[in-house]
Amino acid sequence: MVRAWYMDSSQDDQRLEHHREPPCYVDLDKLYKLTGVEYFKLNSDDPLTDEKLEKIKLERNYTYEDQITCSKECLPNYEEKLHNFFTEHLHTDEEIRLVLEGSGYFDVRDGKDEWLRIEVIPGDMIIIPSGIYHRFTLDSKNYIKAKRFFIGEPVWTPHNRPADNMECRKKYLEKFNHGF
Repeated sequence: MVRAWYMDSSQDDQRLEHHREPPCYVDLDKLYKLTGVEYFKLNSDDPLTDEKLEKIKLERNYTYEDQITCSKECLPNYEEKLHNFFTEHLHTDEEIRLVLEGSGYFDVRDGKDEWLRIEVIPGDMIIIPSGIYHRFTLDSKNYIKAKRFFIGEPVWTPHNRPADNMECRKKYLEKFNHGF
């Protein structure tokens, strides 16, 4: 089951958990209310054969998918890519990830502009809404393999913060009643 928590403000290694003292966990309902991030738990042994996945893909009209492996051995320009993934940004489309192997963290901003960290492991599928500021990093194991899903042809353009004048950002703020 996914874990989510408020992050501390430490600038130490981004791959560490970065818990506040004491830790401040957030359950899935609160995570959705604060950020719009959706979570689905699929079969961790073989998530691609889970019947829930086909239902989700059909209901949400995911028509294109690919796979990404992030590790020093598999990802060209590894350090540069990790830096880019961890730079705060948003997308004009949802970001859908299903973890097949390994683990990592997605960080998202809440309505008070504070970071929430979401740990993902095999079988975890998260949907990060269009217009939310977020970032990704590996954890200390330095490995993740994930499926990426898209509605139609992939549009994979990160818009680094600040991007507050973008239409997707305005819609996101309106939907989740966030005003910074």
